[in-house]
Amino acid sequence: MTKNTLFPGFIEPLKEARNRVEGSSSSDNNNGRRSPTNCLIKPPVKKNTIPIDLKLHNDIRAVERARFAHQVAEKRRLIKQYKMERERQQKLEEQEEIKRLRKELIPKAQLMPYFDRPFVPRRSEKQPTVPREPKFCIPRHKTIRCCRMSCNDMSGPSQLQHLPSSVEKTEALYENRGLQ
Repeated sequence: MTKNTLFPGFIEPLKEARNRVEGSSSSDNNNGRRSPTNCLIKPPVKKNTIPIDLKLHNDIRAVERARFAHQVAEKRRLIKQYKMERERQQKLEEQEEIKRLRKELIPKAQLMPYFDRPFVPRRSEKQPTVPREPKFCIPRHKTIRCCRMSCNDMSGPSQLQHLPSSVEKTEALYENRGLQ
């Protein structure tokens, strides 16, 4: 592309003006003054660009966030006001209840206990509980297969016969201390 194709209306008037200036300077010399027809033609001036009003996402987000923060603050203020009102109502109700109870309730004397029939504790008629022997053997369904032999060997009836029961132990303690 040549310059003529890029700026067709700009180059041609310049060439014509140059030709006129060169022709007039050689033909007549007016003490260095040029006539208005001999002046160079200025290229057309571009129009001033109009700035576009930019709307950045940050600005939009800041406005939305400020609106949201205001809503949250308003909601918190309303909740706080509601709580204070509820507490005030509750205090008033409690005070009214206390006033009502003071008017209604008349203090009464407690009845005297009967001292003519003194309390004599009696022995219980229930039989004392019989202690049971603890089971040291693990039930068969709870043991591991490999341990069944060792558990059964240890807790066989032959070994448990010579061990004293807890009842026998307590009786022996009582006999040693002289208590019966």
